[in-house]
Amino acid sequence: MEQLPEDWQRGIVIAAHPDDIEYGAAAAVARWTGQGKDIRYVLVSSGEAGIAGLPPAECGPLREDEERASAKIVGVSEVEFLGHPDGRIEESLALRRDLAAAIRRHRPEMVVLFNFSGTWARGYANSADHRAVGRAALDAVSDAGNEWIHPDLTDLPIWSPRWAAVYGVADGSHGLDVTDTFETAVASLTAHHRYLEALSPEPVAAQARAVLEMTAGPKEGIPAAHALTFELYYFAG
Repeated sequence: MEQLPEDWQRGIVIAAHPDDIEYGAAAAVARWTGQGKDIRYVLVSSGEAGIAGLPPAECGPLREDEERASAKIVGVSEVEFLGHPDGRIEESLALRRDLAAAIRRHRPEMVVLFNFSGTWARGYANSADHRAVGRAALDAVSDAGNEWIHPDLTDLPIWSPRWAAVYGVADGSHGLDVTDTFETAVASLTAHHRYLEALSPEPVAAQARAVLEMTAGPKEGIPAAHALTFELYYFAG
């Protein structure tokens, strides 16, 4: 398996909810910030519908705080929330416009996205929000470099990333060794303490480690104890 390209300096990670990035990609983010790369996060929602029994008005700010704390652990200081409604994100021209604007603001060479296929694995459906955000974001990578698609964005100069890399896929085209940053990734997911507490009575740190042992465990074709796989898309940037 080919290694994911790393000859770039600035990247953004786009996801639907707080915690999505920490379910694997944060291990890659920690590797990249350790190389001196500038990584930023763009979250389409604040995850306000994500904790049973906690009203959205309380949940959203709490989850934003957990995401900022989690990002800081892997060396990310800029986290942007776009304010779309958690659980009701629509794959629409409006979402493409907001994501194209974010890409123009941050001007990344690499855009990292979350699995947007219909399933996680055979028999396990992916969420509607993940599907909507991933598909819209892939389109927005192209939109960001076109001056005519979103004419109301004329105050933001066009920008074309070089790649989009989708993580969380079952059979990716490229891989990345994250052995050296695996423990940092565990700490980053553990920072979503209140969210994970609501999912299971199991201790939060144990939950985080178990999840990452699955998502960032050994991968066929990558000689590493911990690895991630990505599907890589090429653009003209």
